[in-house]
Amino acid sequence: MDKPLVILVSGASSGIGRAIVETLTREGHRVIGTSRRASGYPEKAADPGGAAMIPLDVTDQSSVDQAVSYVYEQYGRLDVLVNNAGFGVAGSVEDTSPEEAFAQFDTNFFGVHRMVRAVLPLMRAQGSGRIVTVGSVAAILTVPYQGLYSATKHALEALMEAIRIECWSFGIKGVLVEPGDTKTGFTGSRVYCEDTADSPYCEAFQKAMKTIERSEQGGSGLFRRFTCHSPKKVAKTVCRAVRRKNPPVRITVGAAYKLAVFLKRLMPDRVAEFFVGNVYKSDI
Repeated sequence: MDKPLVILVSGASSGIGRAIVETLTREGHRVIGTSRRASGYPEKAADPGGAAMIPLDVTDQSSVDQAVSYVYEQYGRLDVLVNNAGFGVAGSVEDTSPEEAFAQFDTNFFGVHRMVRAVLPLMRAQGSGRIVTVGSVAAILTVPYQGLYSATKHALEALMEAIRIECWSFGIKGVLVEPGDTKTGFTGSRVYCEDTADSPYCEAFQKAMKTIERSEQGGSGLFRRFTCHSPKKVAKTVCRAVRRKNPPVRITVGAAYKLAVFLKRLMPDRVAEFFVGNVYKSDI
């Protein structure tokens, strides 16, 4: 790579985001990580191979604008945006309130939209840019009782495909990185719908969540150890997406998930539905 890139990473306080910052920094880039709890804005820009952490709440437009303005003022350009901020809401579709559903979309989808709108004028003016969005295999293989989370990731598919077409002539390229189960603090920070104790879905929900949580944390058995990957593996995939001259629309992380996504596109919907239902112990 000819020169270090200026890279802004949302949701970088832990897990995948932190691994992305660390990996990109080791590759010699100027990396600006963000977190809602970051203390403030450093007066000195990070050197090549260095990183800074600044405050950013992707659900707050003024916070987004302030963070992007800071990056431009300090570095004079922004080469790459990595959209990683997000969280999960667990519960059946019926048990998920409109308020809970909106909160899920406000961070996972509209947060990305806010970030993209803030950085595109800068990238367009400089004639180049890269937008990497961390999605999920759940965009293609919908997870029961994670329906709203899956819906946000599915919506990101359409958003990123549109960005690629609309912005290609300006030298701006977008790519989705889609991991499956990743061993992070995401499991412990998952938000559960309120008032599910008396839900008719309660028993099935609890069974499904046990399966989901075991899988996310590595679980037991060869299959789970094969499918659950580390944040570093996702970070390395993001780095490859940054380096590639012409990145694909999406990159699935992990051989097992690549195979699952491939088979999902080939098999009839009813067969895929039966398979997913069996994995999560739903009566399909």
